[in-house]
Amino acid sequence: MDTKTKILDSAEQLFAHKGPSGVSLRQIISKGNVNLAAIHYHFGGKAQLLKEVLNRRLIPLNEERISLLNKFEESSVNKETPLNQIIEALVGPALRLSRDKSKGGAVFMKLLGRLVLEPNQDVQDLLTIQFETVLNRFMPALRRALPKLKPVDFFWRTHFLVGAMAHTMADSERIMTISGGVCDPDDTEGNIKRLVSFLTAGLEVES
Repeated sequence: MDTKTKILDSAEQLFAHKGPSGVSLRQIISKGNVNLAAIHYHFGGKAQLLKEVLNRRLIPLNEERISLLNKFEESSVNKETPLNQIIEALVGPALRLSRDKSKGGAVFMKLLGRLVLEPNQDVQDLLTIQFETVLNRFMPALRRALPKLKPVDFFWRTHFLVGAMAHTMADSERIMTISGGVCDPDDTEGNIKRLVSFLTAGLEVES
């Protein structure tokens, strides 16, 4: 493993467990078995390191989402993309990432959960930049698929969509306990279908 990857992996794990404000560069270099000069060489400091930790996971995720949406739109009849396909393009890659250790998996989900509640404005700005990338591409597609929804209902329902997706990604293990083992959080493809069906019905239901 190269030095830069060691630093990113170590920082991701520590940020996830303690939050960015609770982690020092000394802890990162100790966990990664690297020296301080390497962090300064590759990242400059902790703020840029956190940015790179996020970008490493979120940029490929968002590219995959947009690529999948493009594919669905290109194959749509009369350029009318079904709502369930738009939702699948949004939530499918995200749920797959949440169960894939090679892409951060549960550790990265824990980090995102911490960052959402992080009071640091710089951290919130980092999240907003990534969120806007997806928002700018998916909101028009969702709006075209839901032309009869009033604006107030449209925005609330898309807000609920994001909440259901985020909760499923961040707290998927609890359902195994609650269901007595009936529900398997590792059934990723099955759970994507379940979530897409649920969200499609919720977005389309008449007020």
